[in-house]
Amino acid sequence: MTAVAHTITLLTRAGCGSCETAREQLLPLCEEFGIVLESVDVDEAAATDPELRAEYGDRLPVVLLDDREHSYWEVDEVRLRSDLTI
Repeated sequence: MTAVAHTITLLTRAGCGSCETAREQLLPLCEEFGIVLESVDVDEAAATDPELRAEYGDRLPVVLLDDREHSYWEVDEVRLRSDLTI
């Protein structure tokens, strides 16, 4: 049986202290599961995808697991770890 390849994306904005904390939490978890942490600044992305900032801009940081919202404001590490083992 082959392991499922997951993606984790952190939606952030420059100067967001909570975003940096979330990044620091996610990096070791991603390393443990062999996942490259993607990071998207919603303000920069708004130039080509304004809906991204409109949807998530007031809830940062947001963690997306496989392009679906998993948690916001804080990393739900217990739930994320569980969902990564599915």
